[in-house]
Amino acid sequence: MTTQEETRPSPSLQKGGGATAGGWLGVAAITASLFVFLTTELMPIGLLTPLSESLDVSVGTAGLMVTAQGVAAGLGVPFIVAWTRRVNRRKLLTTLLGVLALGNLITSVAPNYALILVTRMGMGFASGVFWAIGVSMAMRIVPEKQANRAAAVVMSGISIATVVGIPLGTLLESAGSWRTTFLIWAGLSALVLLAVAATIPSLPSANAVPVREVFGLPVRNVPLRVVLVMVVFFVLGHFGAYTFVRPYLEDRTSASVGFITVVLIVFGVGGAIGNFIGGQTVNKSLRGSFVVGGLLLIGALVMLLALGADDFGVIAAMALWGVAFGVVQLSQINMTLAAAPETFEAAMSLNTMAYNTCIALGALVGGLFADHTGVTSVVWFGIVLVGLAVLLRAVAGRRTAPAGG
Repeated sequence: MTTQEETRPSPSLQKGGGATAGGWLGVAAITASLFVFLTTELMPIGLLTPLSESLDVSVGTAGLMVTAQGVAAGLGVPFIVAWTRRVNRRKLLTTLLGVLALGNLITSVAPNYALILVTRMGMGFASGVFWAIGVSMAMRIVPEKQANRAAAVVMSGISIATVVGIPLGTLLESAGSWRTTFLIWAGLSALVLLAVAATIPSLPSANAVPVREVFGLPVRNVPLRVVLVMVVFFVLGHFGAYTFVRPYLEDRTSASVGFITVVLIVFGVGGAIGNFIGGQTVNKSLRGSFVVGGLLLIGALVMLLALGADDFGVIAAMALWGVAFGVVQLSQINMTLAAAPETFEAAMSLNTMAYNTCIALGALVGGLFADHTGVTSVVWFGIVLVGLAVLLRAVAGRRTAPAGG
């Protein structure tokens, strides 16, 4: 969920390219791109039950829709970006959005689960490349002094997607069907494609990272290697549990679609608050922000287990979970940058690969637990894995955060 190419202003940025409002219109189009990519990737989380029933597969198997897209997004990033290093970034992004629109359209009419799974893998490749180039594009089309602000605006699309997009998909499904949801998202992706083509100037590729440099970095950089292991534990635990929130609540409380929509919105709002809090704390104590955020996330999952039969308890737990996730998410990105300040592009490429791959693996392992030992076991899986991430961070100490420990 991070970026591979330029993630801070550099001499390669266009000078004055965003001196007019046109540059910020382009930033808005890239933010909308992030919204449709992320909501498409995570949409099945809110639709697992109707998907599994309609396609005649288990809930755990339906969760593989997240797995397939995440694996493709993670594993394809360094290779596809290297192969397209001479492609104009505006053309590349419009192509990626075209793949997304077509993939959502195919999903909406697919006659069987196998076709959906293959389609999700194709969309995953497109999604991974977007995460590699999207923020850097936004930074290049505004004046250099506003590049960081542009990056922050684009990343706000994550909160928008969580607060509005995924619950909206769940609501649309309740009013029609899950196929209607994906059909609408196909149209939305096409509209964003047109916006990108109309507002973003020509952007020749500026700084692609060679594949061999990407994979060689953690061999030489021990602090980065430790950070990436922490990212693996955290993402496996968080997304393993989060993917199965709907089945868990339906199992414990017979929660309605409306209530599940509410708790997903609450989680998203909590995530936005957590991002804000993390922005204030990571510069003061990067290690402390990650550890405290991780402990709060564990506490939220324990609350969900203890109070899962009570609506207000569930809402409180999901709010806390969202806040904790926002803090940890921002912390782990800064930890990656702090561990490899001179090679941040390659480091963020590895972060992207680890993050997206572990979203997929978290959904896969969570599905196995859900199918064989019940959905409650998935929450325990999340507690254990996030706990390992917090423990590793606490033991590793300041070695992994030389710039902001």
